Amino acid sequence: MIPLVAGGHRLEFTWHGPGPADAPTLVFLHDGIGCAATWRDFPALLARKAGFGALVYSRAGYGASDPVALPRPLTYMHDEGIVALPEVLDGAGVREAYLVGHSDGGSIALIHSSTPRAGPRVRGLLLEAPHVFCEESTVHAIEQARDEYLRGGLRTRLERYHGGNVDCAFWGWNRAWLDPGFRSWNIEDRLHAITVPVLVVQGMDDPYGTLRQVEAIERRCGGPVRRCILERCGHSPHRDRREPTLSAMAAFIREHDKT
Repeated sequence: MIPLVAGGHRLEFTWHGPGPADAPTLVFLHDGIGCAATWRDFPALLARKAGFGALVYSRAGYGASDPVALPRPLTYMHDEGIVALPEVLDGAGVREAYLVGHSDGGSIALIHSSTPRAGPRVRGLLLEAPHVFCEESTVHAIEQARDEYLRGGLRTRLERYHGGNVDCAFWGWNRAWLDPGFRSWNIEDRLHAITVPVLVVQGMDDPYGTLRQVEAIERRCGGPVRRCILERCGHSPHRDRREPTLSAMAAFIREHDKT
């Protein structure tokens, strides 16, 4: 398997289903403390339902990818969407992509899709709990995550996935979001440039974000936006409510795929 490199960092990745020359590719972008492994079997299941390939990778500083220096810049999601993700797509030979982004990964997908480099390659976005601005509830939840990490329980759970990168993964995300300068982070002004179809899956019990995020995406995007709001669901619909999330995404792909 060819190495995948972005920004000079080697990235761990897995591939499911047909290659990019034979079918569109679902590109999975994990959350702020996730990695390729935290998606579990969801990418393979969605790829099978769609008949697509699936590229699942860990960004630099996460999982088994190369580490990065901390602190992360407050522009880290812009850096990923504008610089790193195009390198990943080019390096993997992806020709047609549906970006599947969770939390930070959803924001990265939106940022990338608002740029000219997305071009005709990106055909749609499937987003779980994306952020387009910083909410007080988000900051409060991230403060609670910091406290749990310092107590040790969250660190132990995350270390199973990140190994030696665990502190890099957690503190890179946590300290950026809790930096006072991050309170003004907002990507709403980029959304008008996104004209591809967008699906937003949001849990009603998500401590990290509210329906205001969904409403902003609906209001500001330049293309069609569909919402899927799930009861009894927290921040990770693909884990908390796997079957309805899988069904909603598969139906969205069937509706919009033109191959």
